[in-house]
Amino acid sequence: MSSPLIFIDGDQGTTGLQIHGQLRDRKDIQLITLPDAHRKDPKHRAEAINSCDIAILCLPDAAAREAAESIVNPRVRVIDASSAHRTHPDWVYGFPEMTEGQAARVAQASRVSNPGCYPTGAIGLLRPLMEGGLIPDGYPISVHAVSGYSGRGRAGVEENEGPNASPRSQYRVYGLELAHKHAPEIQQRAGLAYRPLFVPSYGSYRQGIVLTIPLETRLLKRGVDGAMLHKRLVDHYAGQEYVRVMPMEAPGVVKQLDPEALNGTNVMQLSVFANQEHGQVLLAAVLDNLGKGASGAAIQNLELMLTR
Repeated sequence: MSSPLIFIDGDQGTTGLQIHGQLRDRKDIQLITLPDAHRKDPKHRAEAINSCDIAILCLPDAAAREAAESIVNPRVRVIDASSAHRTHPDWVYGFPEMTEGQAARVAQASRVSNPGCYPTGAIGLLRPLMEGGLIPDGYPISVHAVSGYSGRGRAGVEENEGPNASPRSQYRVYGLELAHKHAPEIQQRAGLAYRPLFVPSYGSYRQGIVLTIPLETRLLKRGVDGAMLHKRLVDHYAGQEYVRVMPMEAPGVVKQLDPEALNGTNVMQLSVFANQEHGQVLLAAVLDNLGKGASGAAIQNLELMLTR
């Protein structure tokens, strides 16, 4: 039996390069890539995608839609790393730990949409708590997050590491129009009744995310506190390899969260911090935006799909 053919469409971008680097030495699969002269040629791209077993799309949204629409071979399966299909009802959401049975759905799917880097952290924190009824449907959710500049793709890397890179701090808060494309994804996949207030930012470092969600216990259901929220997350992710729930620490023990702590891994770390006196809880996620937030998640989904 021949090895599965895997085509990476867009293997020169930040996510595509990471995926290619992690797959190129494997002996159980065969990688298909296009030479530079053919990368943007519709005919050659269509031929490549229709000749593979699984295509991984590392493209801008419009190009990802075009690539998916070019598939006429019914045996071709797709992992889309763009945001083009993340809320599409016909695509399986590629977050295996999100809810019971999701890993099996990914394994059997013909179309899988990789989660966004920020949504992975937000949904990872919120979905179990919403499903458990610990956060009211109408709670006004705010999500604050900072990512390394590689979250902007090749443009962000070039601006910060290229020959014309600025030596000054590049920390920037953006998305101030409050219409970021990740908000609908977070709302739908976390099970929120209303659109979350999402405030993203880029730091002056290459990769890694810290994402936080503040909660007021007076707005939660009676009796719900930080310990109960933490227990729900612990129970939900018990036995998961790539999502770890950190123990609740005594106040003052943990002084800070490092966005680069999990760089180079496919691991996401979730934490709950609580101040009972003030009735406040802070949910937090740390992950690599190029790992569990992009290439790592794509490879995790690929492994599941290869088991079918």
